[in-house]
Amino acid sequence: MSRRAGVGLFGWLWRLCVLLAVWLLGVTAWIVWIGERDQAQKADAIIVLGAAAYDAKPSPVFEERIRHGLDLYQHGYAPLLIFTGGYGGTGARFSESQVARRYALKQGVPDDAILIETASRTTRQNLIEARRLMEQRKLHRVIIVSDPLHMARALRLCRELGIDALASSTPSTRFRSFHTSWRFLAQEIYFFHRDLFPSSS
Repeated sequence: MSRRAGVGLFGWLWRLCVLLAVWLLGVTAWIVWIGERDQAQKADAIIVLGAAAYDAKPSPVFEERIRHGLDLYQHGYAPLLIFTGGYGGTGARFSESQVARRYALKQGVPDDAILIETASRTTRQNLIEARRLMEQRKLHRVIIVSDPLHMARALRLCRELGIDALASSTPSTRFRSFHTSWRFLAQEIYFFHRDLFPSSS
């Protein structure tokens, strides 16, 4: 290979790296921007996406989501709460949604204002099961509650599943440390690219 060819190859590789960096920065900025918007307005229901639960207690991340969903409900944004999330593992006594329901009942939410599903294990499944409940109750517009960095993926799945959704991210998140936040963001960037290909979703 001639020196000129080597320089040319290096130049193309450099441009490719720059384009890749710009693309990743753009995806990152989009995920962050979506998560920072609060679109909450009147809707038929509030869907709280599931997260880990420890027996009868929600994880800190899940508790933030539940509390934000309750806050929206108490401020009159919607008359129904839909809690999602199945059993986190074999031997679990309660599903994530059951844990959330117990939490809401303790906060004075009436039982007839709460819907749950106990079959889902992923975000996509959360939304598929929530859509089934919506169809049963003839609900149309919903508010999605999740963490800011998770919201872009949640809304993208809503569009794919035909759910008319508004975003309302938790105002605070338990992913507070730099290390944890960036690890969670990297995960969402991965899912963004994975979901570009239907066969892998």
